[in-house]
Amino acid sequence: MSEINRFSSRRLRLDHAFLHSRLKEAKSYKRIAGYFRSSIFELVGEEIAAIPKVQIVCNSELDVADVAISKQVRESALKERWNDANPEIEALLHRDRYRRLYELLSSGRVEIRVVPRDRVFIHGKAGVIEAIDGSKICFLGSINETKSAFAQNYEILWEDTSSEGVAWVEEEFEALWRDAYPLPDAIVEEIKRVANRVEIRYEDATREELPAAALAESPIYRGGEQLMPWQRSFVTMFLQHRETYGKARLLLADEVGVGKTLSLASSAVISALMDDGPVLILCPSTLMLQWQVELADRLGIPSAVWSSTKKVWIDPKGHVIKTRGPEDIVCCPLRIAIVSTGLIFHDSDERQYLLKRKYGTVILDEAHKARQRGGLGPRKNEPNNLLDFMIEIGPLTRNLLLSTGTPIQTEVYELWDLLRILNAGSDFVLGREMYSRWVNWINALPIVKGDEIPVNEMDAWDWIRDPLPPGSEDPLFFSLRSQLGIAEQAFLCNLGFGSLGFLEQQTVSQALAPGFLQEHNPVVRHTVLRRRQTLEEAGLLERISVEVHPNPDSPATTYPGIGFSGLGLLTNHPFDLAYQAAEGFTEALQRRTKAAGFMKTLLLQRICSSFASGRATAEKMLLREVLEDEDQSKRIADSLSMLTSEEAAYLQTIVKELSRPEARDPKLAAIVYFLNDHLTEGKTWLEHGCIIFSQYYDTAFYIGSELAKLLPSDPIGVYAGTGKSGLFRGSDFVNVEREEIKTAVKNREIRLVVATDAACEGLNLQTLGTLINVDLPWNPSKLEQRLGRIKRFGQARRNVDMLNLVYHDTHDERIYQVLSRRMKDRYDIFGGLPDTIEDDWIEDVETLEKMMDEYIHLRRQARDVFEIRYQKTIDPDEERWERCSRVLARRDIVDRLSKPW
Repeated sequence: MSEINRFSSRRLRLDHAFLHSRLKEAKSYKRIAGYFRSSIFELVGEEIAAIPKVQIVCNSELDVADVAISKQVRESALKERWNDANPEIEALLHRDRYRRLYELLSSGRVEIRVVPRDRVFIHGKAGVIEAIDGSKICFLGSINETKSAFAQNYEILWEDTSSEGVAWVEEEFEALWRDAYPLPDAIVEEIKRVANRVEIRYEDATREELPAAALAESPIYRGGEQLMPWQRSFVTMFLQHRETYGKARLLLADEVGVGKTLSLASSAVISALMDDGPVLILCPSTLMLQWQVELADRLGIPSAVWSSTKKVWIDPKGHVIKTRGPEDIVCCPLRIAIVSTGLIFHDSDERQYLLKRKYGTVILDEAHKARQRGGLGPRKNEPNNLLDFMIEIGPLTRNLLLSTGTPIQTEVYELWDLLRILNAGSDFVLGREMYSRWVNWINALPIVKGDEIPVNEMDAWDWIRDPLPPGSEDPLFFSLRSQLGIAEQAFLCNLGFGSLGFLEQQTVSQALAPGFLQEHNPVVRHTVLRRRQTLEEAGLLERISVEVHPNPDSPATTYPGIGFSGLGLLTNHPFDLAYQAAEGFTEALQRRTKAAGFMKTLLLQRICSSFASGRATAEKMLLREVLEDEDQSKRIADSLSMLTSEEAAYLQTIVKELSRPEARDPKLAAIVYFLNDHLTEGKTWLEHGCIIFSQYYDTAFYIGSELAKLLPSDPIGVYAGTGKSGLFRGSDFVNVEREEIKTAVKNREIRLVVATDAACEGLNLQTLGTLINVDLPWNPSKLEQRLGRIKRFGQARRNVDMLNLVYHDTHDERIYQVLSRRMKDRYDIFGGLPDTIEDDWIEDVETLEKMMDEYIHLRRQARDVFEIRYQKTIDPDEERWERCSRVLARRDIVDRLSKPW
């Protein structure tokens, strides 16, 4: 006979009167609960510990779109929600609860599933309890949290013992259960980690556990993500080299888009924590903000940027730290300093000050720019200012890390220039400058490529002994060191082959095996390189293809209402006159200054970005104002300081023509068409979500403001440099922090973002499925970086769309035509294209074609040398830092890295 029993927490404690007695000696328990974190924690009540089968279904705040992508994305999103709670407080106040919960979840008797928030939001609570004798009861009520609701809150509850009532609740439960997803193992692991969490002092952390202890609770891990396996392996390699040689000397040449910055930044943080000394990061000014953002947003680490123009330090919040002048570049207020390589190229005062102190770690980004001078004249083939500086700073630093996606730009010897930098003050890299065979690239290259092997044992010994590899690299080297009594810290043997004993000579003979020195040589020992394709084939990266519009292979493709001529957009008369004036300006400038080539690149790129950018640039040049290219600010200022009347007239023409009402930008019309009308997989690009990239803030802000007028109901994010980011909604614009835009995009509250290259590093926009390049940087690596914002872990689409916009019959179009024919090529380990197209490559299309072909030919020669060594070092199950329970306190880490130089 059925019975309805009513309970109220006003009358009696429900945990005693109802829950405890019903669950005692229960056989199974099915529970529809509330929010997953609080519901899960309520499981630690002793009432369910002995129940053989417990099933809980609860809310998760998972977006249904996240659920649809992949198991990895689902688990990452859930872990981010789970980690809303502060681990320090949780471990301190609730350790026992975490331990009991882990025991329950790992017992095999408890299964939890979560329902996406878009599917249904569970609020009314219900359950079915089955007794040992097979009888069942069900209950329904307004219970917000299982045990605490029964014990503390005001709740009402109805118990129904009828078979009809039980069947009804079971049917509801099963429907939710089918639509739900298992609680990820990552959360169970996090529960265990917090249960065992202890804060340790830096002095108590071993070298092996320091990376995990420092990074396990960094923003990237708390956000449900992690360093990728190849990034972790680089940090581990950095520490191994530091221990083996007493210092680390590495060239990181990973292909563009696989995250070199995070690998280097993590290594720099660990170095600083180990008291190696100050960290100096040298990079182009356009990348300085990217570095600071990556350190702050991903690792939670403060750093200071040196302003080349204002001669002050700027912290991650954009606050200016006053200084006395250029000499204070060596008085950074934080342990990690970011300085523009432009200061080095232009032989500034700061350059000399930087060479007067010692460092713990120096990082050079875009290291391929440190090379020999080209062209003609007495200084041809001499080191350029950056290469000369790096060779000088080598002996002043303990660790030296170089980063480039292009170790060879135009000549093979450029790779050896980078190795010379690593070798400065560290003969264990290439060996002694005057004696080692590895120093001469012409002789060494055939050995490195495997085209030649030593002719005999004597020859092999000369290749091995200077530098002598560490014993840990191969049993051959371990045997030689043992037989000759050479200490692990020594990397040179002065004995000639004739002075070796029979046993040692026999050991050396093993180096004659084909491929041995190809795998064991200074170049691959100190150069780390992973290709995206290899990572995809290993299952470490998802393979995502790209559909390019207009299609370079089929430029006749038409788009209704949009005037493409081949790959370029047809322009109008005001733009044509302005463009002619821009070319006239550079020709006039060429007659009086050597900087004309650089200024030509600058002005033509800006006028080819957008009408708004072209007009703003000409206005600023007339006023001699500083442009965004701080790296070249001195050259710009010098070039504009003596403007002739002819040059000024050309600039005035640009402003006048691009200010006319009829000067309507065809790029805006193309963007609007693709957002609103062009369908891919049955959706418009706006419905897929879109990121629009420009090199210049003038263009980004213009595009954002115009789209806001046309799409008044859509919030539009402008993601740019410090103090420039914000949100448009119709005619309104408010400044917001970049992090707020990223969060809104991740939560699918924003589906349209306009961004500058300066802020793209660390920007994860996998919820957006299309990309528009409103301009094309003459730097192919930046195109890869832009694409990497959406072509990444968590992307819902297996095939993303990219629109490239250039104006017809301009330099931009001619360069893009050359690039587009090679964009799909993956010839070798060094990536598809050069990181940078040099100014002197673009005098004409024929020169660019020739230089690109020569570049690709040189890369083919070096194919696959480095992957032999490093594809074996990546194990996704090694170095799982997110499981580390012995951690350094975040405040201690930040305090330690906030000490001035």
